[in-house]
Amino acid sequence: MTNKHIFRLLVLFFGSVGSSMQSQNLLEQLNSEFLEKPVFEIATFKTTRIGLGHSIETRKKETLEISLYNRYWNIPDFEGQRFLADVVSTRYGLDYAISDKFTVGLAYTNYDKITDGFLKYKLLKQRQHSKKGLVSITLVQGFSHRKSESMVGNIYQPATTSSHKYAFTSQVLVARKLNPDFSLQITPTFIHREANDLNNDPNNHFAIGFGGRHKIGGHAAIVSEYYYVANPIKSIDTYNVFMVGVNWEVSDLMLQFQITNARNFAEDTFITQTTNNFNAKDGNFHFGFNATYVLPTRNKN
Repeated sequence: MTNKHIFRLLVLFFGSVGSSMQSQNLLEQLNSEFLEKPVFEIATFKTTRIGLGHSIETRKKETLEISLYNRYWNIPDFEGQRFLADVVSTRYGLDYAISDKFTVGLAYTNYDKITDGFLKYKLLKQRQHSKKGLVSITLVQGFSHRKSESMVGNIYQPATTSSHKYAFTSQVLVARKLNPDFSLQITPTFIHREANDLNNDPNNHFAIGFGGRHKIGGHAAIVSEYYYVANPIKSIDTYNVFMVGVNWEVSDLMLQFQITNARNFAEDTFITQTTNNFNAKDGNFHFGFNATYVLPTRNKN
């Protein structure tokens, strides 16, 4: 073999080695960049409400959410005749996503004549395959306003001053999607309202909520919620609220079917003023039906 052939073989050898090393370096760089980019969990609860209370979910920017929540129940020894249920309570709500992380909402309930609203901000998103971002965290600040008289169970609670018409609910929603089918949420809650002059109820209440979702199909899931109140009101007998139901997703429409002991919709009322225990006695089971429609308003073009 001549020197000329040897030289050509050396050039080919070192050229291939250099090309291989360059390709390997480029691949390692791409892999490192890909690993550094976080991948977030999505659809922890699929909707902005687990059933009764808020979930950690927020909508995409400039999305309008139109909701119609209904609660049906019977009155023991009711002498009248009504179809299916003696009482129907309906909450009409509108939520709007100012950004992907920030949502505002406003609603009105016809039964207890309460107007409620909220500000909701997603603080942290759960990451996939990472020790960072183990949970999702969302902050909720709610308020409610009732007229001069408001019903708690079957008892009217008069508001002696204008300040007694308001209540404020602060919540920290902490949730984790444990696997593709199962999610859990814990909700520490603080509720403030002005004490009524006619009773000895506390101004502030501390509660903690527990919620879960288990996927049972491509578009259906079983959901449940429970709230424990550390210092309940004293003027009437109350019970901790519980709910179990099924969420069914139909395109942009979410349907929720529930059994619960709660009659009210605003957080401060159903958490602290539920006057029925969750059992099969007359008037204690309430059927809930919620319908939520998601309407994107942003022009995709």
